[in-house]
Amino acid sequence: MESKGCFFRVHKTIATVYGVLMWTFMKIIIAIVVCYSAIAVWMYLSQRKLLYFPSRTMAATPAEAGLDYEDIRLTNELGTELHAWWLPHGDARFTLLFSHGNGGNISHRMESFQIFHELGLSVLIYDYSGYGQSKGEPSEVATRADALAAWNWLVADKGISPDTIILFGRSLGGAVAAGLAGDLAGAGVSPAGIILESTFTSVPDMGAYIYPWLPVRQLARYQYNSMADLSDVRLPALFAHSQDDDIVPFELGRRLHDSYLGPKVFFELSGSHNGGYVLMGQAYLDGLNHFLIGLEQGPD
Repeated sequence: MESKGCFFRVHKTIATVYGVLMWTFMKIIIAIVVCYSAIAVWMYLSQRKLLYFPSRTMAATPAEAGLDYEDIRLTNELGTELHAWWLPHGDARFTLLFSHGNGGNISHRMESFQIFHELGLSVLIYDYSGYGQSKGEPSEVATRADALAAWNWLVADKGISPDTIILFGRSLGGAVAAGLAGDLAGAGVSPAGIILESTFTSVPDMGAYIYPWLPVRQLARYQYNSMADLSDVRLPALFAHSQDDDIVPFELGRRLHDSYLGPKVFFELSGSHNGGYVLMGQAYLDGLNHFLIGLEQGPD
């Protein structure tokens, strides 16, 4: 009887320990699910803050870099007033419509203004809604309307021929420029070409690359699907990206180039996402100039 009682006590102890372990395991699983769900909800609700980093403070003007410029006010189709700078070149080869990245504002692109001036380009750079002195708030719909407003100013107000305008986009601006190119192609309008620098295939692709453990594609509220936007575009295109890019994976830039069906060139940059093109010096100018010469010469 004593051995039988001992057996039941051991059995009861094992059952108790097992129950405790199972409950502890379940609590861990529940905690993981709750934390994962909380992160997913935070990701869904915080996408705007993760995508746009506008600054209202103007750091400088082109005049401080020794460049002539004109302060411009535009209004997009949503009724939002935008701020832009027109930097004319006395003997312009082309006009560059500059869509900048997701941080700062137009006043943080002085090095680029000097590079483009040296290349013989007039430049119109505009701030997205909610950036710099532009009114409104940034969004995918807004940035698309902003780019079209800048284009319309060049063509309708300034009287510049579409076939002398190059669309230029860097980082997020590459997706904005791709969207504009797609809209223009749908309207039967052909700019001279497009330059997409350090940009990506789509926001969901970027998110899946950075957060592979989250269902980013299902959570994405923003698309900026450059591959889709460029599907009907056949402009001469320059795709530029660095293998050392620390923000936008080189793989995505290369994939965007490979998917493009129009005449194209891939220009491999060096250095980081935000500073590589400056540190490249003459090599960067040579790469862009080679593309510009090709546009001047026209198709073979």
